[in-house]
Amino acid sequence: MKHAPSKKTTKRRRVLFSIDAEKAHKVAVTGDFNEWNHASHPMKSDGNGLWQKIMMLPPGQYEYKFLVDGQWRTDPNNPNQRLNGFGTFNNVLRVRDSAS
Repeated sequence: MKHAPSKKTTKRRRVLFSIDAEKAHKVAVTGDFNEWNHASHPMKSDGNGLWQKIMMLPPGQYEYKFLVDGQWRTDPNNPNQRLNGFGTFNNVLRVRDSAS
């Protein structure tokens, strides 16, 4: 009997994105993890201005921003930023595997 070779699976990690945007009507988190698609990860409001989204991401380094009512905003809770090709900044997030 042959056994299939074992595949090493990369464990995804829970990541919580949040931003205070009290007067916002629509907020999304976008980044290279979703090809900057603002429709794929809308955030939910708690009714008091805090918007949140939990995502499961594999280990790696990601750039992201929030889209708040059509306006790009960096994450004020994450000081790690990188200049992007538009002359503004993206936030940088490093998701570590459980062994790191």
